Amino acid sequence: MIVKLYNDNPNIREVRRVADTLRSGEVVILPTDTLYAFAASMEHKKAVEEIALLKGFKLKQAKYSMLCSSLSQASEFFRTIDRDTFALLKQCLPGPFTFIMEAAGSVPRNFQHQNHTIGIRVPDSAITRAIIEELGMPLIATSVRPIGEEDGEIENYTDPDLIHDRFGSRVAMVIDGGLADADPSTVVDCSDGIEIIRQGKGVIDL
Repeated sequence: MIVKLYNDNPNIREVRRVADTLRSGEVVILPTDTLYAFAASMEHKKAVEEIALLKGFKLKQAKYSMLCSSLSQASEFFRTIDRDTFALLKQCLPGPFTFIMEAAGSVPRNFQHQNHTIGIRVPDSAITRAIIEELGMPLIATSVRPIGEEDGEIENYTDPDLIHDRFGSRVAMVIDGGLADADPSTVVDCSDGIEIIRQGKGVIDL
């Protein structure tokens, strides 16, 4: 099923339908400000495990991001940070960045990376932020580009119709927010200092 939403004015009725689908434990595909992403409510472990299968992760090696509606919501899920790091997050979010943070105790262990960190995103997508706000909690997510297909045709991960052709039978919904950006997010490790570990769409002058 494809659900069409517009970034400049997401239809609240459709947003509620997507949130209800996530609340029931289903996996959806939704837009971010970079590639489309598999996403599930952090309340549903089995749905997050299904994302790992779709992505091609081994469960113990899966690396997820937590999609939040705001920096305020995100701050509930990482440990206390210094003033400079907080200023950086405030400057860059919402935006095309994934910040690797030391996970707070509120983050289930199976969503954390092996070194007890979590990738935090507040995407510059009114569609996705509205869905998260309606759901009332963050989403656990990863891009729709499967492991081992980094050199595949980029439109397979940016065009919602092509994404639906491939994954529509394996997820509850594909949220069509239009063509996505071809670049991934910029990944910034803030767990021990500040270091850019992948340069993507977002630009930071450190």
